[in-house]
Amino acid sequence: MRRRYAQINEFERILAENGTLIVKFFLHISKREQRRRLAERLADPDKAGKFSAGDLQERALWERYLTAYEKLLAHCSTPHAPWYVIPADRKWHRNLAVASVLVHALEDLGSRYPPPALSPAQARRLRAALGAG
Repeated sequence: MRRRYAQINEFERILAENGTLIVKFFLHISKREQRRRLAERLADPDKAGKFSAGDLQERALWERYLTAYEKLLAHCSTPHAPWYVIPADRKWHRNLAVASVLVHALEDLGSRYPPPALSPAQARRLRAALGAG
């Protein structure tokens, strides 16, 4: 597994060095909330399509998944490709937290509009030549 983590980190490092902004989110839903959502899907015919019998089999592996996620997060969160663990039991809170991280990440890029290619006088002359005033 260490080799796989190293490969992931190396790939993300190359992406970051070439100008790719990498922001990774782990949307953590509690076991209790997952149970509630699964029960809701079973009870609501409109949501039944979101339910699979395999969901219960996977749920039985909750602790194993949690351990695997913890290892992944510990080994693959780097300064150039950080993981953000977001509480996701409440969708409004999840959305706010993700949006906040994204806004800060984009602000940190320091992007600015490029300077105008033409001076105001040049732009006026060209508009006049086009008959656009």
